[in-house]
Amino acid sequence: MSEKEVLVPNIGDFKDVEVIEVLIEAGSNINKDDPIITIESDKSSVEIPSPYSGSVKKVNLKVGDKVSEGSSILIIGSEEEKPDEQIDEEVKEIKEETIIQKPSEKVISKPKEILKNNRVSVFKSSKALASPKTRKFARELGVDINNITGSQRSGRIIEEDIKKFVSSNFNKPQEEKKAPSIKPSEYDHADFGDVEIQDIPRIKRIAAPHLSNSWQTIPHVTSCDEADITELEEFRQNLTDTFTGEKKKITPLAFIIKAVVEALKVFPRFNSSIDNIENGKITLKKYFHVGIAVDTPNGLMVPKIRNANQKNIDQISKDLKKVSDDCRNLKIDKKEFYGGSITITSLGGIGGTYFTPIINYPEVAILGIGRTYIKPAYIDGQFKPRTMLPLSLSYDHRIIDGAEGSRFNNELKNNLGKNFAYKLAKQ
Repeated sequence: MSEKEVLVPNIGDFKDVEVIEVLIEAGSNINKDDPIITIESDKSSVEIPSPYSGSVKKVNLKVGDKVSEGSSILIIGSEEEKPDEQIDEEVKEIKEETIIQKPSEKVISKPKEILKNNRVSVFKSSKALASPKTRKFARELGVDINNITGSQRSGRIIEEDIKKFVSSNFNKPQEEKKAPSIKPSEYDHADFGDVEIQDIPRIKRIAAPHLSNSWQTIPHVTSCDEADITELEEFRQNLTDTFTGEKKKITPLAFIIKAVVEALKVFPRFNSSIDNIENGKITLKKYFHVGIAVDTPNGLMVPKIRNANQKNIDQISKDLKKVSDDCRNLKIDKKEFYGGSITITSLGGIGGTYFTPIINYPEVAILGIGRTYIKPAYIDGQFKPRTMLPLSLSYDHRIIDGAEGSRFNNELKNNLGKNFAYKLAKQ
């Protein structure tokens, strides 16, 4: 057996293309024409096959490397070509050895796959067979292509196989999906006194794994601040109906939604998702669907106020009342819980100031609102009472850093100030 270096072949005019998959590793056995790496340019992805059969001695590159024609891929200990009669004899010996050996014994230390003269392989390769286009399709769906059984010749995988795989896993009954394991107590609670066992509400049971996943996978950072909403509150409390002259009952949350939407326009990264971060992609959303955490007897629900950027305060206020009532009466459509830009959760009606809200994945930020309070502020040489609103902004630190989080809070504070109130008064 002689050692040979495998180089990147002629790939046309492409230079410095990225390696997106390394399909072999040192110590593995490969056959001639087996795919060894996948490279991707701006226009397409291509698999590079091995020109030899043998054992991989050394891999000279990794995912993310840039290669051109002539770049070294690996060192292989290649096997000499054998006559057909010798190959047939080897197949016969392998079959006989498989029959003679006891099940507990190791049959073959290094199985071989024989593909000479279009013969069917005796041992199937551990690498999935698929075209670059199919592999790219699997990556976009976040599917490990090696877990899929191909429907084509020699187990080759096509896009339809991937779709069936995703569909079958998505449609599994909820009971089959294992919930995160929780370590049981080391004692029985009843040993210390009377207890009562109750069922956890269904909505809380559904939300539990979602919240656990968000907290465990997203590096949360919470930036706390306060906004002076003195003029905004005066404006809100003095709103009257143009026709009846009666005071309008519009909650502060409607104004906060408008202020948040304006901040999202300035900082579009907050209106994004990075569920494809492994491939270096971010999804920037052009819509403004603001999620609202609604406290119900059955648990917390987060419906969306759709297209909040296209609605005035009156319309947002009506939408808030409708989705809140639908949630409490369990009449909300399931689809209203998906497709959000950012979520707002408010403790203003209950109490409290600052807290750490958990991000509603796949969103990247959530705004927590505390109860307003009166605070003296030194203005124009004297102390004046000001109405302050506590803000707790949690964001995904993988895509939003502390400086951007603070700037977003500053923008939000400006939007909730007196200039914003004057702007709304003119609408």
